[in-house]
Amino acid sequence: MKGKTAFVFVLILLPVCLYSIPMGRKTGYADLPLHTGTVPAWLADRMMRLGTLIIQALVINFGKKEVLVRLSDPLWFQSFGAVLGMDWHSSGITTSVMYALKRGLNPLAHELGIAVCGGRGRYSRKTPQELLFLAGATGMDGDSLVRSSRLAAKVDSAAVQDGFQLYQHNFILTDEGDWAVVQQGMNTTTRTARRYHWCSSGLRSFIDEPHTGITGENSGAILNLTDSTARRTRESVFEISQETPARILSEYRRIVESRSFSLPSRHEVRPENVDLKRLGAVLATAYERGPADFEELLLTKGLGERTLQSLTLVSEVLYGTPSRFTDPARFSFAHGGKDGHPFPVPCRIYDESIRILHESIEQSKLGYKDKSECLRRLHTTACSIEQQCSPEADFYKTIKHERMNSAAWGGRVVENC
Repeated sequence: MKGKTAFVFVLILLPVCLYSIPMGRKTGYADLPLHTGTVPAWLADRMMRLGTLIIQALVINFGKKEVLVRLSDPLWFQSFGAVLGMDWHSSGITTSVMYALKRGLNPLAHELGIAVCGGRGRYSRKTPQELLFLAGATGMDGDSLVRSSRLAAKVDSAAVQDGFQLYQHNFILTDEGDWAVVQQGMNTTTRTARRYHWCSSGLRSFIDEPHTGITGENSGAILNLTDSTARRTRESVFEISQETPARILSEYRRIVESRSFSLPSRHEVRPENVDLKRLGAVLATAYERGPADFEELLLTKGLGERTLQSLTLVSEVLYGTPSRFTDPARFSFAHGGKDGHPFPVPCRIYDESIRILHESIEQSKLGYKDKSECLRRLHTTACSIEQQCSPEADFYKTIKHERMNSAAWGGRVVENC
């Protein structure tokens, strides 16, 4: 009779927990199709260098906590991956970006105070050992950090049963004890992925609306017991779970659909994926204002319009507000994509972006802010043009221009991507 009573009790409680995923910081959702292919060394190394430089610049300008806030914003993360030359929308951004940051930031951990633990597959299972090692070196509470890591993984694999099996867990930690988690699950049936973001900043509880955002395929109804309004349900479930846990879990798989924005499975970028006014402002900053307007400030001989185009988008990743990352595909117009969309990765332009940002950071360390201020000015100039003139980019003409000059700019793609 206990089992039958518990079953009826669950059915009575079921409507109480029909809630959508909490939006946290209103970062939204995105579909992440699974694409095959690997990141070759020529791109992986550039992603490591530019990604590390962008994080360094964030630390210099805004501090370590801001880095965690950015990484815990799904749309910023997707834009960040796109500006690094990955596929603008695929699930591979998660693996490649976090691997790049782990390679680039960990050797600088003593200087920056930020380290990346975990990774994909077997590397994710090494997270506890890595955290304990860092805790031993810094005097932090290693057991607490390990518990945070395990709870984040457990909530997204058990408390939120949405059909995605976790296979990647990244724990980003500062020497002040603040942290962020970026982890991803896969649904082999639908060949889609869902990325989950956590941040210790402002976190009240691991089971009370903990997420800063979730991105992934909108699969309709999912189980989410982390919603704050499901607190009474959680308590009731705990009371009866000792009697019929398997039956209880099966009964809680129904909740309402969550809102999301969709990134399609196709590889090509289309006009509807990009805010053409914002892209137009970037192009106007680079080509209409011309390199002469910025060469003196950047102190870079021979700076060209195409490099300014990339740097303007990099500067937006550094200085842009959250509302400016609603169209991640636009950031692929900085350094293209490894699958050739919207155009091949212009390696020479990419290397120039790395060189200028590196020089900016090195001079900032010495107290010279000219280049870093100029990067900020690129962003403010583009925003000003956008507000005052609202130029709309000619989407297909822009891509045609990129592809016509691809060979001269060292364009490269990954075959069979």
